[in-house]
Amino acid sequence: MVESEGCILPSESHIQMSRIHDMPEDDRPRERLLRLGAGALSDAELIAIFINTGVKGENALQVAQRILREQGSLRNLSRIEAGELAHMKALGPAKAAHLAAAFELGRRAEQAAAREVPLEKPEHTYRFIGAEMQALSYESVRILLLNQRLCLMRHEELFRGTINETSAHPREIVTKVLVHRAPAFILVHNHPSGDPLPSDADRRLTRRLKEAADLLGLVFCDHMIIGSPAEGRPLPYFSFREHGIL
Repeated sequence: MVESEGCILPSESHIQMSRIHDMPEDDRPRERLLRLGAGALSDAELIAIFINTGVKGENALQVAQRILREQGSLRNLSRIEAGELAHMKALGPAKAAHLAAAFELGRRAEQAAAREVPLEKPEHTYRFIGAEMQALSYESVRILLLNQRLCLMRHEELFRGTINETSAHPREIVTKVLVHRAPAFILVHNHPSGDPLPSDADRRLTRRLKEAADLLGLVFCDHMIIGSPAEGRPLPYFSFREHGIL
C-alpha cells in the first residue's frame, strides 16, 4: 500500500490483483468450465467468460457480479437491449454484443429443441417461446402456425403494443393463418408487468377469434399470455385452453 497525504492508496500491484489471470488457475471461470463443465459455474462466472476482460479495479468476474447485483437477476439482465448494455460501466459495445449474442443463442437453442415437439400442451408452447417473450420490455403479440401434427411451421410477430380488438382484429389474424395454409394456430402475447392474468380485452379478442376460426374450419389451439415466475404464482403463463375458455 502507498500513503499519500494521510490516505492509504492501493498500490499498483494491489490493483493488478483484480485481474482474472492473477486468480489461482483452478478458480478462473474459463478453466473451471473446461474442467467441470458449464453447469458447475455460477451466473456471474458464465457472464465473466463473455466479458473476458475487466477494467482498472475490477476483473471480469467482479464486473459480472456487480452487473447482476444492479439488475437484480439474470432474467432482468437478459431483457436489456444491446445498446443499453453498451452504456453500462465496464462494458462498452464489444462486450455488450457478446452478452446479447449469448442470451439470444440460449433462446434460439431452446426454440430449436421445442420445434421437434408437437405443441399439444400449454407447457410445450411455454417451453418454446416463454423465454423469448419474457426477455421483452414491451408487449408483443405472436402467432404460431401449426401443421396437422401440431408441430410448428413458422411463427411471426403480429404487432407490438397493448392488445385490443382494433390492433389485433380477428380478421387480420385468421388471414395470416390462411395465407400460410396452416390448419391450426396458437396466439401468444406477453405481459411485461409479469402478471399473466388476462384483461377484459384479452378475453373479448379470444372469444371473437374462436368464432372466426370455427367459421373458417381452422383449429384455434390456444391463446397464451406469458408472464414471469413469482412467489405465489403457480405458473408464469395463462392458457385460455387450460382454463376451459377455449
